Amino acid sequence: MRRRSKPSPALRAAVRAGAAAAIGAAVATPLLRKRARIPAPATIAACAGGPLGLAVLRPRSRKRDVAMYALQMWAFTMVHELPYDDPERLRARLKIRYPIVADRAIGLGRLPNVRLQRGLARLPRVDTLNRFLTWVHWLWFLEPYVALTFILLRHPRRFPRAARRLAAVFDVGCGVYFLAPTAPPWWASENGHTGEEVRRIMVEVGEETWKSAWPAMYGALGGNPWAAMPSLHFATSAAAAISLAECGRGPAAAGWGYALTLGFALVYLGEHYVTDLLAGAGLVAAVQRGDALGEPAVAAVTRRLRSLERLANG
Repeated sequence: MRRRSKPSPALRAAVRAGAAAAIGAAVATPLLRKRARIPAPATIAACAGGPLGLAVLRPRSRKRDVAMYALQMWAFTMVHELPYDDPERLRARLKIRYPIVADRAIGLGRLPNVRLQRGLARLPRVDTLNRFLTWVHWLWFLEPYVALTFILLRHPRRFPRAARRLAAVFDVGCGVYFLAPTAPPWWASENGHTGEEVRRIMVEVGEETWKSAWPAMYGALGGNPWAAMPSLHFATSAAAAISLAECGRGPAAAGWGYALTLGFALVYLGEHYVTDLLAGAGLVAAVQRGDALGEPAVAAVTRRLRSLERLANG
């Protein structure tokens, strides 16, 4: 039986250098893009290469899986802000009316945001409700990753699929933000498009809670105000709930309890239309379907990455 010849040290070094360069470019390019005037497609390509470079450079392990997902989320955070680099150009393509029309049909003539805000304003402890639902919203910045951490620690074999599902939801949703930028209800109301006031309760609570620190906190998180359709807040929490449900009844109850509470909060707080949430649910269903259909392609890419990993690590 003929033995495979070992790759030369020079080839191994070249593969490792290329993988390391891909990781470095994924981190540095989005930070330098404005100063260096790097085009958006080049920035997207550089960000996409980071997780692949790490898959080649380091052997498979839990730490590598976590680091790959961290690079994926770094890429999403940087890329989803790209359309807002030129607000005037993006404003020319901004969709405002269709979610208002759709939600008025859902709300029987009035936006569900307004129905909830005015209906619940009569409650004696509405300020407590506002703070609770705002914190539910803020905790979204942690919840999908807490869910993945639980899966990694308690059900590690399920982690790759759960992480892949969540990453796909983020990435496909980001693509829609590029193709069809859509205004959220609070922005449409502030700019006179709704005909009725939609309060942005989250900002009201934020100003009261964080005082002088609020403007800096809000500025750090509000990179693209027209990234509203679909609601990735709801879609990613639903995707996390699906993954948790595969781990047992207790995790399922926790995951879906949070996702449904968040969905209610997003509409009540004025952050999203009901239409945004329905689109988010549709996105999750599409990713679920695509995960099964795309399994052969995923397996082929995985095999190629593993061959490069073996070449890079000897």
